[in-house]
Amino acid sequence: MGVHAELIERFYAAFARRDGDAMAACYAPDARFSDPVFPDLRGAEPGAMWRMLTGRSTDLTVELLEHDADDETGTARWLAHYTFTQTGRPVENDVRATFGFEGGLIADHRDEFDFHRWARQALGPAGLLLGGTPLLRSAVRRRSRAALDEFMARET
Repeated sequence: MGVHAELIERFYAAFARRDGDAMAACYAPDARFSDPVFPDLRGAEPGAMWRMLTGRSTDLTVELLEHDADDETGTARWLAHYTFTQTGRPVENDVRATFGFEGGLIADHRDEFDFHRWARQALGPAGLLLGGTPLLRSAVRRRSRAALDEFMARET
């Protein structure tokens, strides 16, 4: 197994332990992260996001279903089960990740998942009705960005 496949395993093992600090340590200093909720994180922001998310969840379980990596890129498919803290609703999120590596660390990380499916689970009826609209996606992004900014301000 290569060094980057082991890095992916270490990252998701830390995620399963809800260890945001260990997850952050897997990123290069100038890393980039993007997913449907956090579309453009850079530098220290990806690590802070994971510390925030793992610190909030009391019932998060993460399962690395498959992964692969070579010298430059990698992929993973992972499944998360948790309670969405804002609504108390259970969520199962099936995520496909792509990675770019530099210096033995994650330099670029992109997670893709079905936002409408996630919104239906996390937000209930509002997510069912509005989950496919740019309006809801934009509102979720704004709220998530504000929460991350507040979290990072408290960390410093």
